[in-house]
Amino acid sequence: MSDELSEILGTGGGTALRVEENGINVISESERKGRPRELFWPWFGANVSVLGLGYGAYVFSFGISFWQAVVVGLIGIIVSFVLCGIIATAGKRGSAPTMVLSRAAFGIRGNRLPSAISWLLCVGWETFLMVIAVLATSTVFTRLGWGGGTGVKVIALIVIGALIVGGGIMGFDVIMRMQAIITVVTGVLTVFFIVLTLNHIKWHVVAHVSSGSTQHLIGALVFVMTGFGLGWVNAAADYSRYLPRNASSKGVVWWTTFGSSIAPLILLLFGLLLAGSSHQFTDDVNGSVYGPVGALATILPTWFLVPFAIVAILGLVGGAVLDIYSSGLSLLSAGIKIPRFAAAGVDGVIMILGTIYIVFVSGNFIYQFEGFLITVGVLISAWCGVFLGDLLLRKKNYSDADLFSQSGRYGDIRLVPILTIIVTSFVGWGLVTNTYASWLTWQGYLLSPLGLGGKSGAWAYANLGVLAALVLSFLVTIILDRPSVAAQESLSV
Repeated sequence: MSDELSEILGTGGGTALRVEENGINVISESERKGRPRELFWPWFGANVSVLGLGYGAYVFSFGISFWQAVVVGLIGIIVSFVLCGIIATAGKRGSAPTMVLSRAAFGIRGNRLPSAISWLLCVGWETFLMVIAVLATSTVFTRLGWGGGTGVKVIALIVIGALIVGGGIMGFDVIMRMQAIITVVTGVLTVFFIVLTLNHIKWHVVAHVSSGSTQHLIGALVFVMTGFGLGWVNAAADYSRYLPRNASSKGVVWWTTFGSSIAPLILLLFGLLLAGSSHQFTDDVNGSVYGPVGALATILPTWFLVPFAIVAILGLVGGAVLDIYSSGLSLLSAGIKIPRFAAAGVDGVIMILGTIYIVFVSGNFIYQFEGFLITVGVLISAWCGVFLGDLLLRKKNYSDADLFSQSGRYGDIRLVPILTIIVTSFVGWGLVTNTYASWLTWQGYLLSPLGLGGKSGAWAYANLGVLAALVLSFLVTIILDRPSVAAQESLSV
């Protein structure tokens, strides 16, 4: 075991773990520590989930070929996580959570809108991950003949919920250690999973999957970007904020991107091979009985089901722990005045209640979650464009005190960035369709006026609105916000 991993795991004589006292405050100079390469552990651990295998079936559902799907996966995963890497440099420059640093762009109270958006996205993702972990456990127990009914689901909910909420409440140091353990265990067991399921791949079937149109390609690309990197951009600086401010920015970008991307790239590629080989597997992933991870258990030998349950649950917990930690920080950034650990606890209660409803009441949730991703994905893309533009305009580090003062250089409510999010989001919603919720059927209203075939045309499911919101908000910020950023930085820090 390397000295670095020993240090993270606390096996090298480190201090005892305790509840993190820092909340949304700027990390003091004495507490800044580590090196950019240590970012590998939380980001790999959060994205090594076997859920990545299930994405193969989702990508194929856009009607594209294997090689088209490989290109879409490579571009979508890497580009979206590069955005996370760039945003992570803000954490190093400002030593504060992502949604606190966002105040520099939106103003102190103006930032409550993007903080609320960030909170909604994190809570949605952590609930989704917990749901599929509970369903995967039920599927494994059913296959083992131990029964996967209500009792098993309740116990799974309690255990998984305790791991997620416990990690979120304890905070940064515990999460770093949890993610290191998850990285090692799930990495090894995932390799075993791939080896054991190689016999399910039928290349002659995969190779003959028909190619899709440009619209299908773009739709799949946007789905991959939204399901991977764009789901993390609002939390990207939360784990780099403890780094010294003189840490390498290139190193922060590289290790965040590499740690986040490597597992999803491998898992998606293998998931594409599995999904392309079997229509039944694809139907099981998209169906309501197994859930996207539970379907994977149906193709495994019985003796490996318990190790599979471990790798599946730990991988999902790894993602959910980062989400609940960041959702708590977003809640505080939105103006809720409670301790950080209490905010994580509140979000944990919401996550558990949501899981209870989905698992025991509503049934199928995949399509509803896709609808959620489309709608909130446009919002977070609009915020991401503004934040990236603002970050690239700044040549100096953030002013610590002014991030918490309505009368400081960043102001109270900055109308241009706020209006940019609102306008580009409505433009984005006009270029996506959402058939998963009756109250969102108005989305896609621009597809017909712009000659894109309307809500039933070729571009209806390309989800252009996510890209449009990202690019438009970035360009507007670069063009309109340059003078105000220059004026802020003309003041001494």
